Amino acid sequence: MSSSTGITIKILQQPTKAIWLEQAINNLDTILLDHSHCERKAAGVAINMMFRYPSYTSLVRKLTALAKEELEHFEQVNQWLERKGIPLAPLNSPPYGAKLKAQIRHQEPDRLLDSLLVSALIEARSHERLGLLGSHCPDPELAKFYRSLMASEARHYGIYWVLATNYSDRTSVDSRLEELSAIESEILSTTYHEPRIHS
Repeated sequence: MSSSTGITIKILQQPTKAIWLEQAINNLDTILLDHSHCERKAAGVAINMMFRYPSYTSLVRKLTALAKEELEHFEQVNQWLERKGIPLAPLNSPPYGAKLKAQIRHQEPDRLLDSLLVSALIEARSHERLGLLGSHCPDPELAKFYRSLMASEARHYGIYWVLATNYSDRTSVDSRLEELSAIESEILSTTYHEPRIHS
């Protein structure tokens, strides 16, 4: 297997390594359980942002719809867990999310910009990796399920990016996205010892 998957997503600086795909395919039950956690967390992120910025009408409207969709995906993944007899259970989190969130600056309007761009990067990476699972998963039905989620993940990272451009000037968005994208790739340069969607 080559060192990289060759999949390119515009806002990601580096594609996922082939070692991640191999690890994921060999541990699909754990990946499914982690996927459930990811969908729940994604809904929580959108809801928390709505509470933090309640007067930002466009943000609230778009993230309300996004949170609903994330919860629908959460339910769909949980149905897969039930089907496979995998109990809902806690999992240790890889450092990915915490390290990215640590980059969010504390003062506004920088905090809003960074929050939106970090979410965009996480959704973009989800889009890439669900696409890889959709292409390589040995279970045809599960592969089809992952492919069905790809468009949603792409739309989600687009929503966060568009919101960033709505509330910040394009030069600031592009510059900060480049910085955060480099950090995102660096975080993933060391493969986590346990299979996760973002590891």
